[in-house]
Amino acid sequence: MKIELDLLQSLGLAMLAYILGIFIKNKFEFFRKFFIPSPVIGGLIISVLVFLAKKYLAYDIKFDTILQDFFMNIFFASIGLTCSFKTLKKAGFLGLKLAFVIILLLPLQNIIAVGISYLLGINPLHGVAMGSTSMTGGIGSAISFGKIMEAHGANGNTSIGVAAATFGLLTGSLVGGPVAKRLIRNNKLLTKGSLDVGDKGKIKRIVNQTSLMRAIILIGMAAFLGTFINKILKITSLSFPYYVGCQFGGLVVRNIYDYCKKDVDLENVNIVGNISLNLFLSLALINLNISAIASLAGPMLIILLAQAVFIAIYTSLFTFNLCGKDYDGAVISAGHCGVGLGQTPNAMANMEAIIEEKGPADMAMFVFPIVLAIAVNLFNPLVIIFFINILT
Repeated sequence: MKIELDLLQSLGLAMLAYILGIFIKNKFEFFRKFFIPSPVIGGLIISVLVFLAKKYLAYDIKFDTILQDFFMNIFFASIGLTCSFKTLKKAGFLGLKLAFVIILLLPLQNIIAVGISYLLGINPLHGVAMGSTSMTGGIGSAISFGKIMEAHGANGNTSIGVAAATFGLLTGSLVGGPVAKRLIRNNKLLTKGSLDVGDKGKIKRIVNQTSLMRAIILIGMAAFLGTFINKILKITSLSFPYYVGCQFGGLVVRNIYDYCKKDVDLENVNIVGNISLNLFLSLALINLNISAIASLAGPMLIILLAQAVFIAIYTSLFTFNLCGKDYDGAVISAGHCGVGLGQTPNAMANMEAIIEEKGPADMAMFVFPIVLAIAVNLFNPLVIIFFINILT
C-alpha cells in the first residue's frame, strides 16, 4: 500500500522527528558527548520505522521533498554570508598554511575512498560519498551531492553519505584528542598563555522580529542572486548542485557588504541558517534509505576506518608541521581531526578539551574557525564536483 504525504504532512513528521531527537539527546549523555544533531537522532528513528513498515507491513511511505530543497538552499546561502575575505586576512600567514592543509585533505579523502571502492568492487561514486562529501562536508553535503550521484546510477548514495557522516561525527571526537596529546607529549609543548586574540568583548545583538526579518531578507536576496549564478554555472560542462549558486550568492553579498563597510549581522543570519539546517536535516533524515546502507555495511566500515586512520596520520605529519610545530599547531591538529571526520562542533570541542587540560591556545581558536569556514565551503563543492565528473 502506497502512502503519499503532502508538503505539510511531511513537514509535520519532520518536526516530530526533531522533537524526538531533542528529547533523546537530553536524556542520554552519549549523544551530547559526540555532538550528534537532534534531527539526525530523530530522523534516523523515523526512517527505521518507515523501513520496517515497508518491509513487514507493505506500507510504502513517500514524502514531499520541496521544502527539503528549499531549506537546504537557504542554509547554504547563510553559509556563504560567513565567507569574508576581509576577515581571512586577519589570520595572516598561519591562516594561509592552514587553508592549504585543509584544502589538500579534500581530494586525498576522495582518492582513498574511491580507491578502496574499486578494490571492493562497489560503485566508485559511493566512495565519493564516503570521501570529502561526508567526512569534511558533513551530513548536509552528503544529502546535497547524494542526489546528483544517484542520478548517475549510484543508488542509495544519499543514505550511504549520511551514514558515513554520522560515523564521522562519532570518530571525529575520538581521534582528535589522542592525536594532539601525543604531539604535545612527544614534542614537550607548552601553552603560550592567553594572547587576547579576537574581539572577546563584543556585545551580543538583540534578537527580535525586526533583526530576524532583516537577516531573512539578506539571506533571501543572497539566494536570489544565487539563482542567476546557477545559470552561469550551467554553461560549464560540470554538474553543480543548486545550492552551490546560493552559497556563492551569499559569498558575493558578504564581500560587497565588507567593501562598503556595512555590517552583515551574522548573529541573526546564523539563527535563520541554523533553523533552516535543522528543518532540512529533519526532512532529509526521515526519508533515509536504510536498505541501501545495510547492503553496503561491510565495505562502508572498511572505507570509514581507513579514513579515520588516515586523518590521524595526515594531521600529525602535515597539519601540525605546517601550522608551526608548536602548542597551537597541536591544538589545530585536534580541530582538523574533528572537522575532517565530523563537523565544526567536533573540531571546536576537541580543541576546547585540550585547552581545558593543557592551557590556552588563543591563536588556534582565532584562526581555525575563520579559515575552516572559507576553505571548506568554497573548495569542497568544487573538489566533489570534479570527482563526480571524472568518474561519470
